[in-house]
Amino acid sequence: MNRLFKKFLVCGAVGAVAVIIFSSGFWSGRGVGFSDVKDYFDGKVLASEEIDLDDFWEVWELIDQKFISASSTEEVSSSDRVLGAIKGMVNSLNDPYTEFLLPEENEKFETTIQGEFSGIGMEVGIRDDLVTVISPLKNSPAERAGIKSGDIVAGIDGISTASMSLDEAVDKIRGPEGTKVKLTLIREGETEALEIEVTRAIINIPTLETEIRDDVFIIYLYNFSANVTSEFRSALREFVSAKTNKLILDLRGNPGGFLSAAVDLASWFLPSGKIVVREQFKNGDDEKIFRSKGYNIFNDNLKMIILIDGGSASASEILAGALKEHKVATVLGTNTFGKGSVQELIKITKDTSLKVTTAQWLTPDGKSISDGGLEPEIIVDSAPEGVELADYQLEEALKLLNK
Repeated sequence: MNRLFKKFLVCGAVGAVAVIIFSSGFWSGRGVGFSDVKDYFDGKVLASEEIDLDDFWEVWELIDQKFISASSTEEVSSSDRVLGAIKGMVNSLNDPYTEFLLPEENEKFETTIQGEFSGIGMEVGIRDDLVTVISPLKNSPAERAGIKSGDIVAGIDGISTASMSLDEAVDKIRGPEGTKVKLTLIREGETEALEIEVTRAIINIPTLETEIRDDVFIIYLYNFSANVTSEFRSALREFVSAKTNKLILDLRGNPGGFLSAAVDLASWFLPSGKIVVREQFKNGDDEKIFRSKGYNIFNDNLKMIILIDGGSASASEILAGALKEHKVATVLGTNTFGKGSVQELIKITKDTSLKVTTAQWLTPDGKSISDGGLEPEIIVDSAPEGVELADYQLEEALKLLNK
């Protein structure tokens, strides 16, 4: 763990596309007694000598017999205790992307995936058990405030994130437009924690932008949103009209989005049937393969470089990995974030849901994206000492393509 982060905690200075599946709830939330709950669980647990729930039920009964709340006269219902037990069981999996959503959490999550919300415009994930910035989004309050990919979010409004789930951290960062949130950040190379206050806003970012520099066509791709396929098609028309065979696809700071969009974009460069990504399920043998649709409009004369960094995640890693392993493009930059898991949102009761990791993404050659991210063929980090360039990685890519 980062030493500065440890020091920070000791001193006390202080979310893939969801698949919604509906199933019947296992209890109504009312009139649930000990025998009802015990019968349900004992009936569901697999018959095995290694599984013994006697300790669980002993604690349950001891709570019934002895517990009295020191802070409230309100009795905790059996239903609430079952919810707490389920949440504890899910937390024991130690997967930051798997979470049992209680009614209030579930309501907020459904609001997030259904419509527009305000925040500061940055994607966060869990790395080494720490809430970490994947990337600030283009033209967002987070980017303007100077937040960087790889920053550890140690505190939110003075509250430590050490015991927070990813969804809890995201919920605290978001808020009404115009309000402020103060983040305590641990940044590599800094000896002290950074305190950055950001004003929340409605986040509107472009999907992509294009430009031509030194006879090289550049596509800056910021996300894999629902409309990226049509905008990317238009960008490729511009590229063809530019009468050059040199292309840079910039995926730095792109936190991902729809899997289908990554497959569609890869299809412009790969023959029909070529593997774009593998989706591996629990038993390891069951695998779903996503293949190129075969638009494949470019010939072997294409010279292409893909730029990646620690802010490239999910669909960005899928696209870069596919074009790298099929030898369509050279990948330049630094290792990607490593977000290669798939989650489903499963309705448990009318008020609760289980967000659970169900699969891992693998590159066409079978490399796990979650296992350290995607490694570039040409490692280019920041500019060497004494070299003053606004974008050293881009300049190196331009130089390589024009050799």
